[in-house]
Amino acid sequence: MNTSPLLVSRRASLRLLGAAVCAGAAGCQRDFNPGVRRFAVSFQTLNNPFFVELNDAIKAAVEARGGQLVTLDARHDSNKQRNDLSDAIQQRPAAIFLNPVNWEGVRGSLVEAKRAGVPVIVIDTPVGDVDLVLAQVASDNVDAGRLAARALGKVKPAAQVAIVHHSVAKACIDRVAGFREVASEKFTDMTILQTEEGKGTTEGARPVMVDLLGRFPKLDAVFAINDPSAIGCASAIEGTPGRAGKVAIVTVDGSKEGIAAVKDGRLLSTSAQSPAEIGRVAVGLAFDHLDGKAVAKDVKIPVKLINREQADGP
Repeated sequence: MNTSPLLVSRRASLRLLGAAVCAGAAGCQRDFNPGVRRFAVSFQTLNNPFFVELNDAIKAAVEARGGQLVTLDARHDSNKQRNDLSDAIQQRPAAIFLNPVNWEGVRGSLVEAKRAGVPVIVIDTPVGDVDLVLAQVASDNVDAGRLAARALGKVKPAAQVAIVHHSVAKACIDRVAGFREVASEKFTDMTILQTEEGKGTTEGARPVMVDLLGRFPKLDAVFAINDPSAIGCASAIEGTPGRAGKVAIVTVDGSKEGIAAVKDGRLLSTSAQSPAEIGRVAVGLAFDHLDGKAVAKDVKIPVKLINREQADGP
């Protein structure tokens, strides 16, 4: 029987976690130090520089405290994430860090973890039922959207705007809410023409942007919910005759790629998150809980605006 490389990779990762977690149990391998705490982290995707940086931060923080981490990539697939989490939960890690593909659809996995006594710390994008998780650590995503709207309104107060969304992620829902709030309250001449799904990826956003440009000749601004989406929009705009340089793009992430695009003038701004701080705080909460300390349920990490001036600074 042929087995896909993806399945083999997932099984290999989970075997590593299983071997590590069972190290102190009867009948299990004794090659591991039973005092080492083992953790798993599941990302909606690792095809995004922000999540790669966040994974690196979590791994460094776990290892600095003597723990070990197994990383799982859902590849934007809710079913794969559910299966990954189910396998990980069966191995009884000390805790799971979770970046959900679907903020409401992940509920079944959270129920399973709760029943198994495995604490879950949600990272970057919140979930629907907070009672099922130990804690949530995320950027202030509403404020990230507000910053984007203010940056756009400063240069185009009467902008004709399209929003390129990723509505299965609560973080993105919050960003759009913040953007809409400022647009409606502070820039009353600004018009939101359309909101379209871009899947949170460069590849998903590009054809959506091409379609929007064709449908809305007066469109002169875009709010894309993350840097990969924004870069996809920029590519579409640059490839459309007569539109290059005429459509301002604001976004959220503050990734190296996003900041480089701001420097190059492809993006107007990006509301910068801090994956290093999200990872550090999330790991700190996990270890505090395991050490019997009370932890905060909802932690918001501040964001800051990066425009051309900040990007070109020292």
